[in-house]
Amino acid sequence: MAKPNPSSIKSPSLAPKKIALNAIPLSKAQAKAIKTELEQANQAKLDALKNQQEVIKITAAEQEKNLFLEAVKNARPLNIEVPFTEKTHPKPVAKQFIRDEKQALKDSLSDDFYPAHELESGEELLYLRTGQSPSILSKLRRGFWVVQAQIDLHGLISDEAREYVAEFLSGCKKKNIRCVRIVHGKGLGSRNREPVLKHKLRNWLIQKDEVIAYAQAKPEDGGSGAVIVLLKV
Repeated sequence: MAKPNPSSIKSPSLAPKKIALNAIPLSKAQAKAIKTELEQANQAKLDALKNQQEVIKITAAEQEKNLFLEAVKNARPLNIEVPFTEKTHPKPVAKQFIRDEKQALKDSLSDDFYPAHELESGEELLYLRTGQSPSILSKLRRGFWVVQAQIDLHGLISDEAREYVAEFLSGCKKKNIRCVRIVHGKGLGSRNREPVLKHKLRNWLIQKDEVIAYAQAKPEDGGSGAVIVLLKV
């Protein structure tokens, strides 16, 4: 009997068999379960990373706090007493008193006053209160005292000018102003070209106790259109 040829005998293959996963059928429920599991795994990783970052932040903040506490551990608080300040309210404005005072100033000057002891000087304004040294008037005319304040009566009617002068002199008295100039004008723009305010101002000034003397201004200071007034301080 003839023996078979060994080379002609086929032995079974020893190579591993490959299993195609896509060949395994999955139900919808199984696919959904796998997807959910993957999402949960990814979310867990993200949560873990976030927690790690928070821990790093907390650690850094703790380090800064510890450094600060270490730097100020030997510090001592200052014993400073804060002074007590009582809250004050502004005093009410006495509007009626202000109106009365303003009216009193206005009434303190009269157009019906005629001085009996004014120095005779023609058109020049010149006055020295009784009991004062004549040298005061001489110094005033030479410009010995510096003019510290002034007003201009141009464009004002008599009543307005009288009130303005009264308020001005009152303010100068409160501020201890010694020498002032009042510009009354030369009357070139008035009716009949007469210096109406000039003559009225002469009488107003004499009525004020704080007026020691007055004299016509020098040409460079207004000349016949202004008067220099010396006040008590």
